[in-house]
Amino acid sequence: MSRILRVRRLGLLQIFCALLALPALAATARIYITNSAGDTISVIDPVTNKVVQVIKGIEVPHGVNFSRDGKLVFISNESESVLDVVDQKSGAITGRVPLSGHPNNIAVTKDGKQVVICIASAPGAIDIVDIATLKLAKTIPVRGPLHNVYVTPDGNYAVAGSVAAKRITVVDLKTLAPVWEVDLEGGVRPMTMDANADGSTHRIYVQISNYHGFVVVDFASHKEVARVKLPDGEFGKAEWRLGTPTHGIGVSPDGKTLWVNSILANAVFEYSLPDLKLMGHASLPLVERKGEAPSGAVPEWITFTPDNKTVYISNSASRSVSAIDTATLKQVAVIPVGEVPKRINTLVLP
Repeated sequence: MSRILRVRRLGLLQIFCALLALPALAATARIYITNSAGDTISVIDPVTNKVVQVIKGIEVPHGVNFSRDGKLVFISNESESVLDVVDQKSGAITGRVPLSGHPNNIAVTKDGKQVVICIASAPGAIDIVDIATLKLAKTIPVRGPLHNVYVTPDGNYAVAGSVAAKRITVVDLKTLAPVWEVDLEGGVRPMTMDANADGSTHRIYVQISNYHGFVVVDFASHKEVARVKLPDGEFGKAEWRLGTPTHGIGVSPDGKTLWVNSILANAVFEYSLPDLKLMGHASLPLVERKGEAPSGAVPEWITFTPDNKTVYISNSASRSVSAIDTATLKQVAVIPVGEVPKRINTLVLP
């Protein structure tokens, strides 16, 4: 066989293998975005960076999360105060769980048995929905209406924040009772957490109202231990978001970096962990306005691909999601979605 023929065959084999691998890669994850001013949820394939599914019929969708086996999608429905249950493959609504009040964001416990739901209506609570029965199992009273909730890296606690009460409440997921609180000087916005070497929770990184940066809370001592201010920016005024200068924060899947959105800078900033050194930033799209200066995209939430290679950011003012290459800090795609996209999450398919 001639050398040229061998090279050609090798090239064809490589192309064939790449085509075979593409469906497998595409099936590993999906990026879900709730379009908060509409009745749809957009689903992005991170391989093609295109919307491959639109879930319809959920007016004012808020949080989105998933069953452990990836077969069910859970969406908190603000308009009807229910938890909608959606079949992942078809996108059809298969069930609705009435809640104790107006819901905001949601989380799923590490064992996959429960959905934890923030209740934003006064006086505030955490609803626990049993996934096996799809019934409301318990309502846990708290001190203040809640906005966002997260499960700690070790799976032992739920961490919820209140904008109105300016408070973090930590709930033991075994006893289903609050165990400690932290009061902050601003309303509690998005949060994220990292872990110690033994898997226990290390710190909570908290965005608060009227502060262009984030607060660091030590999980063991229950105290604020640091603040990090983001670089200044010129946006926010036209978007009426000066009271929420930064929104959206997340720890990368490998636990090595912290990513923080800035509405004022119209950018996402990357910090190293655990030393919190600024590593760089990626600019987000501008919104062109006729006869006026461009405004920012108003970044809202952050999620990642499981391999750490891409971070996705919902841009509520530009009806889009930005895909950022984490190695180069370059925007690789701007994906059109629905009206006012906000909460965003990654489903890792089995």
